[in-house]
Parts: sequence; structure tokens; C-alpha cells
Amino acid sequence: MNGLRGKNVLITGASSGIGLGIAIRFAQEGSNVAINYRSVSERPEAEAARQLTGKKTILIEADVSNEAQVAQMIAAVVARFGRLDVLVNNAGIQKPTPSDQLTLEDYERVLAVNLRGPFLCSREAIRHFLSRPGGGVIVNNSSVHETIPKPQYLSYSISKGGLENLTRTLALEYAAQGIRVNAVGPGAVVTPINKAWIDDPQKRALVETHIPMGRPADPAEIASVFAFLASDEATYITGQTLFACGGLTLFPEFRTAWSS
Repeated sequence: MNGLRGKNVLITGASSGIGLGIAIRFAQEGSNVAINYRSVSERPEAEAARQLTGKKTILIEADVSNEAQVAQMIAAVVARFGRLDVLVNNAGIQKPTPSDQLTLEDYERVLAVNLRGPFLCSREAIRHFLSRPGGGVIVNNSSVHETIPKPQYLSYSISKGGLENLTRTLALEYAAQGIRVNAVGPGAVVTPINKAWIDDPQKRALVETHIPMGRPADPAEIASVFAFLASDEATYITGQTLFACGGLTLFPEFRTAWSS
């Protein structure tokens, strides 16, 4: 991709899954990569991630839902790299629970990571972008569930719906300052967060029947979309969610003409 070599990129929640795939792709493009991880318990994963991404990778511990830690994280990346060019808001969690049994604590924790986190990280990144010439790029990791309801994942669905309008609002507000804000909406991806169905042949087969392309994505396929949106190939794109979902957003139940 044009324009990624030498760029300084911060990826939240990047010690595994899609985040790690994104880190690897940006490193392959010649970017300097900061891998964020949440806590000491994730440090071994983060160290392993650094081995996969190369010498230009640094590790940053921070809880993205914590305002003070986010400010310290952005400051640390700027201090180490000299500036920040690209923020990827990837960190996210989900907790399956029937909505009538969902506790306020669990509801608020999912929104804290999935929605408050991108707000805090984006705010601090934009403050930095505005402090020096050249603008900047933010790419949010959303989901097909910003538009497709997901029963028993109420807080997750709400967070992704909110992330869509966070993306669009920031894009509109800062377009004139050379700041682009977009999102990627993955569908089913082979990552640790989906282990419950990935490792169960029957559940995996059921998932695949709902995907028009007939298979889940590999993290590298999703990472390539993030690289595109952050690159100079996408300089006229802002405020968009690019769905990389194998066709999940195409209403796959209508593949056969069961309705007149």
C-alpha cells in the first residue's frame, strides 16, 4: 500500500486475533507499530506478538476504558516515535447473555471497552493530530453487528451501532483538518474470541451456512482492509464502514426466492 512505510501506528488490543493480524500487516508495510495490551496477564501474548512484527514494534500497556491510561498511552507512543500517524481502535469484548438476565455491570463493561475506549483514544489522537501539520487517520474495528441485530449480545450490538456514528461524526467534524476516520465491519473471523464455534465442527458448519462465501475470514484478510483505509490509496474516503464479511450483510436468507 502506498504511504504506509515509516508511518507510526498505534493498534489497541493487538496482542492476538484481528489486532495482531493488523499489527503484522502494518509491520509488513514498513510501519512502526505500537501494540497495546490491557494488563500484565496479557504481557506474554504481547511479547509473542512483538516477535511476529519485528524490531520496529513497541508494547504499550493500557486499559482503553481508563481516561488517564489512554492519555499516558498516546503520550508514550508520541514520545517513542516522535509522532502518531494512524490510530486503529481494535480493542473489544463481548459477553453472551440473554438480555433479560444481563447485569448492569456486564453491560457497562462491554460499552466501556467497545465504545468509551474508541472515544477516549480518538479524542487523544485527534488532539495530537491537531497539534502538528499533516492530519492523521483513525480506523475503527466495528462489526456486521453495527447493522445486524445480535440477540443475547445486546451490549455488544449497541456498542457497534454507536461506533458507526462515532466514526461518521468524527469524520465530518475533522475532515477539513485532514483527519480521516473510517471503520471496518468484519463478519465471522477465525480468532480466539470465536473459539466456541471454531473448535466445534457442528457449530462451525452452522455459522458457515449463513455466510454467502461459505467460510469465515482469516485475520490477515481483515487486516488488509485496515491497511487500505489507512493508506494513501484511500485518501478520499472518510466516514465509511467497509464491511469485510463474506456477504453477511447481504441478507443471506434471501439467497433463495422464498418471498414474492
